[in-house]
Amino acid sequence: MISIVTPSLEQVQWLRLCIASVADQERVRVEHIVQDGGTREISQNILPEGPGKHDYNLQLYVEKDAGMYDAVNRGLARASGDVCAYLNCDEQYLPGVLHEIMNYFGRNPAVDVLFGDAILVNEDGNPLAYRRAILPSLSHLRLADLNTLTCATFFRRRLVDAGFRFPTHLRIAGDQHWVFHLLKAGIKMGVMRQPLSVFTFTGANLSNSRWAEKEKFGWLPSSETPNRWMTPAIVSWHRVKKLFAGAYRRRDLTIEIYTRASPDRRCMISASGIGFRWPKS
Repeated sequence: MISIVTPSLEQVQWLRLCIASVADQERVRVEHIVQDGGTREISQNILPEGPGKHDYNLQLYVEKDAGMYDAVNRGLARASGDVCAYLNCDEQYLPGVLHEIMNYFGRNPAVDVLFGDAILVNEDGNPLAYRRAILPSLSHLRLADLNTLTCATFFRRRLVDAGFRFPTHLRIAGDQHWVFHLLKAGIKMGVMRQPLSVFTFTGANLSNSRWAEKEKFGWLPSSETPNRWMTPAIVSWHRVKKLFAGAYRRRDLTIEIYTRASPDRRCMISASGIGFRWPKS
């Protein structure tokens, strides 16, 4: 089974779309744990309505937490799946991807963390950018943002059992901190080069908050201060790896996602010439 944890707080309109994208996954056993920090009337508004082939193996826990990563850790402590992930309210899985994720882990027993591609969309679901995943490295992570998205990251439960939890002293950069310590521990990672999820620019994303700039490099342990003079070489090598991975080419995309206009049924959205750049706020 795969366990998906969603941290939530006052984002019901986006949470409903997130839940639907987990619930309609086929040929896979899924438990979806929504760890909510105290949203008003969440139980009355959480489930999408109308027709659709949905399997709501949903667990809702409403309790005060110390922030997003505390909520994620609480959900992971309740998870019983062999593979885990966390999916924020403003994110969705594309159709059928969880079955493919479980197949990947079955074929690759030594891999503990899997990264995939993600598509960035606007509030109406229109694609803005295609983000290709490549394996992160310690040298690059010391100098730049994490180049993978958590909405397309999956990991074995045994990492949680081994103590690899998300840091609760951070608001935004806990993902970098978590991946950094996995790399330091020599955890084996893999990449699936196909789109697995979408990240929605809602206008209220935490990545656009003041905490994002404050923690940009503040998450790095003081003992890991990088040699800044190496920055040009390390960043250039990272870009070469992205180039050979096809990260910079433009793409014609067709995606099936839930939108605010269609919260109960996936709608097909196409776009041409989509690039890789992260949209400006």
